[in-house]
Amino acid sequence: MKHIATIFARDIKNITTNWAALIIILGLVALPSLYAWFNIKASWDPYGNTSGIAIAVANEDKGTTLRGTPLNLGKEIISSLKDNEKLGWQFVNKEKAMNGVKHGDYYATIVIPANFSATIATALSDNPSKAEILYYVNEKINAVSPKITSSGASGIISEVSKNFIKTANGTIFKIFNDLGIELQNQLPTIEKVKTLVFKLEKNFPELNHAVNVALEDIHKTDQLVDKVQKNLPLITDIANNGKGFASDLDTFLSKASTTAQDISPKVKQDLLLLQQTANAGQQLTAVLQDSNINPDVVTSTLDHVSKRITQGIKVQETLIPWFERLNKITGDRIGFVPTKLKQFRDKLTQQLSLVNNINVAIKNGEQPAQDLIDKLNQVSGEASDILTDILNRYDGEIQPAIISGIQKAEQTAKKAQTVLNHAVQSLPDVKKVLSDASKGLTVGSKGVNEIKKELLEVEAKITALAKRMREFQSEGSLQEVIDLLKNNFELESQFFAEPVILKENQLYPIPNYGSAMSPFFSTLSLWVGATLLVSLITTEVHTEDHTYRSYQVYFGRFLTFLTLALLQSALVTSGDIFILKAYVVNKGLFILLGLVNSAVFMLMVYTLVSVFGNVGKALAIVLLVLQLAGSGGTFPIQTTPAFFQAIHPFLPFTYGISMMREAVGGTIPDIVTSDLLMMCIFVVVTLLVGLALKKPINRLSAGLVKKQKKAN
Repeated sequence: MKHIATIFARDIKNITTNWAALIIILGLVALPSLYAWFNIKASWDPYGNTSGIAIAVANEDKGTTLRGTPLNLGKEIISSLKDNEKLGWQFVNKEKAMNGVKHGDYYATIVIPANFSATIATALSDNPSKAEILYYVNEKINAVSPKITSSGASGIISEVSKNFIKTANGTIFKIFNDLGIELQNQLPTIEKVKTLVFKLEKNFPELNHAVNVALEDIHKTDQLVDKVQKNLPLITDIANNGKGFASDLDTFLSKASTTAQDISPKVKQDLLLLQQTANAGQQLTAVLQDSNINPDVVTSTLDHVSKRITQGIKVQETLIPWFERLNKITGDRIGFVPTKLKQFRDKLTQQLSLVNNINVAIKNGEQPAQDLIDKLNQVSGEASDILTDILNRYDGEIQPAIISGIQKAEQTAKKAQTVLNHAVQSLPDVKKVLSDASKGLTVGSKGVNEIKKELLEVEAKITALAKRMREFQSEGSLQEVIDLLKNNFELESQFFAEPVILKENQLYPIPNYGSAMSPFFSTLSLWVGATLLVSLITTEVHTEDHTYRSYQVYFGRFLTFLTLALLQSALVTSGDIFILKAYVVNKGLFILLGLVNSAVFMLMVYTLVSVFGNVGKALAIVLLVLQLAGSGGTFPIQTTPAFFQAIHPFLPFTYGISMMREAVGGTIPDIVTSDLLMMCIFVVVTLLVGLALKKPINRLSAGLVKKQKKAN
């Protein structure tokens, strides 16, 4: 032990008393820091500075009409991109765009074809086609830029899809709404037709009696026929108007029946979204009780939850009256749904009030009262339980009721059309009979028997028509169909255009890319620093006054290298924090783990060179190259070839970077403990190699060194 200390003390003395050596040593200590700092700063926020990436956009869309509404999605895309500063959008013609991307003036080009809107509009036709946006990318310019420009193109496609769904759904719901309003306006006319048919049916016995007694009271019969003839033009006019309207009603409701199959799962999706909104309150309480979380993250989360609850309350205002109308049609089969939705709405209102109170307290720099947090957790749980009960009964009770209600409305409309068709078909016969009856009465009793025969046929038709009307009335009223069709089409289209909102939860938020990469570049610089030290400073002890044993030289000289390596680590990690201002949650742990990494790396590199000489330096560089790709420091290890995935668990970088990430983003003790245990294993294996092989390999290589010197 004494000799080991002597070697170390002499090395320190030689360094501190020789100014030239001291300058070189200080340079070796500082070089790894420069390597780490320049790389971290260069990658500080690459994805936040993409506005300079030029992408050409050429719009050739000529537009179209959708159900009479002008539609030009190309112009909408251009308008939205002008407000988008994530990429450098350049709005040019197609010729300039294509020439620019070929010559590298633009990283990519997006061309919107002339038939873009027209093709999308076919979605509401019998032969829908998918529209295309042409995307050209120049991959020669940069390896990463195609990925960034591709995400921009994907964002355009997503925005177009959302806008079209909003437009198309708005058109469909507006048709339903207009149909409901028209039905409401025509309802008095339809009721008049029904009343007059029933009245005619009721008068037929009287008409038959008049015919039977025509010979006795020809004048009375003539008055009765005249009365019916006066009412007949009104009946004919009303029935003809109702026939065309009923046909349109049947067409629209047939489409509604098909749409019902799509609406049912969307309604369930709405309920699931509302349940997630309720659960957001419970998740929020966990965030509020974490004293270590960034207040800015808490405020952002509170604002997001408040907006989401507000949106959930708006959705409630649509779902509750819709389910109430549907419940009437289904015969009170799902009356529990609007009742529970109203209870859920009240809970959401309480949640919103609690979240806003907590948000005000935090923005004022105060700690929210615990009873507010507990109350929020309780109300959120109760709201979630209400939605859970509804969802548990959805597939078995609610969904069949939705489909049944729409189908019942369709059947009702079809029967209304059938009744009116029969009415229109029967009225000419009635008119003819009454005309003939009038003529017969004028000529006397000679035509009474013939009139009576035809009158019986007409009576049968009117009776059948009245019977169908009564069946229609018993199965459901036309007012129920009107209530179901009428809706706020703008709100419905907006909701179905974006029914689900992605809620992102950052467990360990790191504000910039450079801070996230600091564990990798800092760890890499420490290995580079260790390699520089063994490349410029010898691992052997050259002295004539004393002969040391191999293990004494090994440990004595290692203490010198360890001291310099620890200085390198302290400068790298403290510079990351205090010079670059990198985001680090646990600064002390970051510096400490950097010292651990530096000590282990120095031991491994020092041992390779101490045992194998110049070959060891080459091995240290080979290990560096393998660890760059096999440690998962940049890309996830799962994205690398199988070879690097296989060596990943056996590389010290794997565990060194993992430890440093825990200090940067947020520490999980068992991960740090596991990584430290693996680093200890590397230390043990390295010491065994160094102590067991140093003496025999040094003795074997001594002869080779002498021959090499003679050759020189």
